[in-house]
Amino acid sequence: MARDTFDDLQMSYGRCLRNGRFIERFYEIFMASHPQVPALFANTDMGRQSLALRRGISAAISHAGGSMLAQRTMNEMAKVHSRSGRAPVPVALYPYWLESLLKAVAEHDPQCNDALLQRWRVAMERTIAYFVEHH
Repeated sequence: MARDTFDDLQMSYGRCLRNGRFIERFYEIFMASHPQVPALFANTDMGRQSLALRRGISAAISHAGGSMLAQRTMNEMAKVHSRSGRAPVPVALYPYWLESLLKAVAEHDPQCNDALLQRWRVAMERTIAYFVEHH
């Protein structure tokens, strides 16, 4: 049986990025999703953070598809966001991150539908599980 590489999500992500406001919109949604979220970014250079997230989402999709090339990036991201990392994220906030991402995808991918959003959910839940495991 062939491995699901989630290539359709990479294509969806590309469509989201074409608009130019996807990452910015994601952060607007995420910041409003839970009262604890804005404090996580209080001393953050959002320009750098946006670039990191842009790369991180692509790596997360690749990781969910079993890519070994994404492993190092995922290890680094999990370490940064672990409880002892330089930018710890409470595990309880990951569902808000996921829902914010799905909402931003729905707004920015003109080909988005329920089936595609479910695939995004499956892929990102794999990545979140990896982060929680290394928390």
